[in-house]
Amino acid sequence: MPHTRYAVVKDQGRWLIKFGDREYGPYLSQAEAMLFAIDAAKKLGEQGEDTQVGLMGEQGDFQPEWSYGQDPYPPRGS
Repeated sequence: MPHTRYAVVKDQGRWLIKFGDREYGPYLSQAEAMLFAIDAAKKLGEQGEDTQVGLMGEQGDFQPEWSYGQDPYPPRGS
């Protein structure tokens, strides 16, 4: 089953969360954006979605950082 992805991206010095065709933010830091994205992904995961949060690189590559049901919640270091 494909993942529902939340992508944390840096755009013109701002941290944003991209989900589908929507953007949320800006956030003060990458860590803050990740926490908000993970919280949203957890809520969808609890509804049966296969969710994942990751960083989106400048070239459009997605690097997974957190997956529902595989990684701890709250995430380590928070």
